[in-house]
Amino acid sequence: MKHILILIFLNFTAMNFAQNISTEQIIQSNLEAYNNRDLEKFMSWFSEDVEMYNYSEMKLVASGKPAIEKLYKELFTTSPNLHSTILKRIVFDNKVIDHESIVGRKGAPEVFEIVMIYEVKEGKIFKMTSIRK
Repeated sequence: MKHILILIFLNFTAMNFAQNISTEQIIQSNLEAYNNRDLEKFMSWFSEDVEMYNYSEMKLVASGKPAIEKLYKELFTTSPNLHSTILKRIVFDNKVIDHESIVGRKGAPEVFEIVMIYEVKEGKIFKMTSIRK
């Protein structure tokens, strides 16, 4: 009985934490894991049914946590100097829009700019939409 109560308490505490952390804090923590190329921590911020879209083509790029993890695992492996800097950030309800400047993507020395729209529900990123130049 004692173990069941502890599990209930831990589950309630985790749910309460997810509800209390702001949308911006979630995206910022995700960005920090990205910059550290910490795949496990990076992926911890995504829902199981996360979807990634390309805005210009209105195309679904990847669907589900395993597909997203596969994309980022390859990116982190081929990008030892990967780093994203936020140029502008807008927080609007459950959405964060980041204008990012990325260096070191797949070993390239060029700066790569992208706008990412993140949507959060129940403490997890459930949708990402990229806008490229």
